[in-house]
Amino acid sequence: MKPDRFGSLILCTLSVLLCQSTSTEAAKPNVLFIAVDDLACTLGCYGDVVAQTPNIDRLASTGMCFRRAYNQLPLCNPTRASVMTGLRPDQIKVYDLDRHFRDELPDVVTLPQAFQKAGYFAARVGKIYHYNVPASIGTDGFDDPPSWDRTVNPKGRDKTEESQVFNAEPHRKISASLSWLAAEGDAEEQTDGMIATEAIKIMREKKDKPFFLGVGFFRPHTPYVAPKKYFEMYPLETLRLPYSPAHDRDDIPTAAFAHNCPVPNYGLDEATLLKATQAYYACVSMVDAQIGRLLSALDELGIAENTIVVLWSDHGYHLGEHNGIWQKRTLFEQAARAPLIIRATGHQGQGDCDQIVEFVDIYPTVTDLAGVDSNNDLAGRSLRPLINDPQAQWNGQAIMQVLRPADDRLPEMVMGCSIRTDRYRYTEWGDGKYGIELYDHHTDPNEFNNLARDPDTRSSAVIENLRHLLRKKASGKIPSVPVNPTRL
Repeated sequence: MKPDRFGSLILCTLSVLLCQSTSTEAAKPNVLFIAVDDLACTLGCYGDVVAQTPNIDRLASTGMCFRRAYNQLPLCNPTRASVMTGLRPDQIKVYDLDRHFRDELPDVVTLPQAFQKAGYFAARVGKIYHYNVPASIGTDGFDDPPSWDRTVNPKGRDKTEESQVFNAEPHRKISASLSWLAAEGDAEEQTDGMIATEAIKIMREKKDKPFFLGVGFFRPHTPYVAPKKYFEMYPLETLRLPYSPAHDRDDIPTAAFAHNCPVPNYGLDEATLLKATQAYYACVSMVDAQIGRLLSALDELGIAENTIVVLWSDHGYHLGEHNGIWQKRTLFEQAARAPLIIRATGHQGQGDCDQIVEFVDIYPTVTDLAGVDSNNDLAGRSLRPLINDPQAQWNGQAIMQVLRPADDRLPEMVMGCSIRTDRYRYTEWGDGKYGIELYDHHTDPNEFNNLARDPDTRSSAVIENLRHLLRKKASGKIPSVPVNPTRL
């Protein structure tokens, strides 16, 4: 009998240990990490009265919507590299679309790698790191292989039917021009619909194990491609171009205007621009529907309560502000500010947060919420205090930068650096050599009046203070590493 009792004791002990191990794994929260390419704050939850985005709005209502979140460099590759490493562009030396962050920091631990080290399964579906869109759709793009245990690269009708895309600027590639297609078929046939489908498959497969799942949607990046029904949600007669004063550009330095948009509105007429606006919003609503599918899958699988959901865009986006700026690559509010919504496990922390936060805060926040060890040398800080109490003491400041190549308007490459505080935005180009800007957001939220053009005594004092704060975190110097001036 003794041997039997001893064997039974061993079996019982092993069973308890196995249960404890399974329980520990189940207790680890999953992470659904959703990136949307070129998505501005054109969302209902951010106050956009045109946008029809019920699913993202629903996510915001059950999580914390950071209404003033700022990226560090409004261009796809640098901002994504910054988010995924938790470091600023000056630290990773990434300023263009060609340089990889591991060229400078080969051993840096990315956000998904931090989760891998904690025993998580890490997967990517779609665009998390940089891709050339639409050229790289269906490939690994400019990925980081060490970050993932599995990658999936869908390719839908938007890629195979590129020849049908209307290009309003035939002299430019559809990747950079205003171009669009009201497509036949359903969203599930588009790359973004396929991305949602593949992500749901992984969630279903891994629902009993902790996962970090990066899901990256390609739209609303140009070309703006979505099924016709999404275009029909935005009748042209209901749309308007943004208002700008007639002489809005008179007090703004030349360097401030994106080199990819040197002519206001690309020289296009209002009717064409309204069609581009319609196409952009159509893509926003299509992606919203796919995000709704992801959120519904979490509910259906019974893992919503144990899943941290993060939704972010790589940067904001212009739709004609400042008398005709389109797309990104500026240091104005429209490009610098971008959506950031975080739903913690158990829906802790719900509402809006108006504090100034940065995208370098995403990495330490997600690891903090999940109880995962992160790199101690991260540039940002955890947003957990604001998720718990959006009115908590914070004193946030956001630093942004962007490079301008030498061209017929600038005799040399120029670095632009900007700081956003609760009240002001201060920007300088080439350490001020090519101009400075100061906007008071309490009285001028659209940044129409550059107070630095003819500063009074009070504005001069503000400029001096903000210049000091800015230069503590951004040097404004031209990078010492190779930079491709055609890929800025």
